[in-house]
Amino acid sequence: MSKYVSAEQIADYQRDGVVCIKGLFKDWVPVISEGIERNMREPSQYAAENLKPGEGGRFFDDYCNWERIPEFTELIRKSPAAQAAAELMRSKSAQIFHDHVLVKEPGTSKPTPWHQDAPYYFVDGEQTISFWVPVEPVKEAALRCIAGSHKWPKMVLPVRWLSEQNFYAGEHDYIPVPDPDAEPGKYNVVEWQMEPGDAVAFHYKTVHGARGNNSDRRRRAFSMRWVGDDARYVTRPGRTSPPYPGHDMKHGQRLREDWFPVIWNQ
Repeated sequence: MSKYVSAEQIADYQRDGVVCIKGLFKDWVPVISEGIERNMREPSQYAAENLKPGEGGRFFDDYCNWERIPEFTELIRKSPAAQAAAELMRSKSAQIFHDHVLVKEPGTSKPTPWHQDAPYYFVDGEQTISFWVPVEPVKEAALRCIAGSHKWPKMVLPVRWLSEQNFYAGEHDYIPVPDPDAEPGKYNVVEWQMEPGDAVAFHYKTVHGARGNNSDRRRRAFSMRWVGDDARYVTRPGRTSPPYPGHDMKHGQRLREDWFPVIWNQ
């Protein structure tokens, strides 16, 4: 029996590579909000401002902070996240990969580009999942996903968000970045109006993006990236994001548990 998600939600996730779980983290909204504010006051070396000169608003993101931000540590170790991740992945375990803060201040019209996470990561496997959790109501700046794209035979070209250049140098076997807005009806794009503590769960290979925030309120979101039993380290053509320098893992190995702890085990 699954504790946090229904059999229907598990089936939807397996079929579509994305599902919205209403209220999964509603009791954790104050903790997440406090953690985001601490992260913005105390950014890491990976923090980025994702706007070009002249673009309005502010689009802040930072990642790999869960072990130094106490609110994020508590969330990852004590919330339903790990077990819910395992249930949706149909995995006996849930291992934390990393966390990610994404903040679009009011008047940030720039959308998050369409992309898959998997090409940027050094993780391969079918048992992968991210939770995207807002701490404000989300209408205008919603996360958007292409249902079923986690089963595409090839991955989407990873690009740098500001320069829009290939993330890895040279030619590699990727397909071009899709543009669902330019080809309406070609893709099954799903999105939800969300309340604080709702969670969109999506596969690392699910193509996704987010609308700009033209509203008069902030859109703060926290993501948690998890892997399951079949996840393995994979060599990419260059420096991955996150890079995790000095990890010393080899192609085909499980992620080292001293760096990426198993938080839940059946």
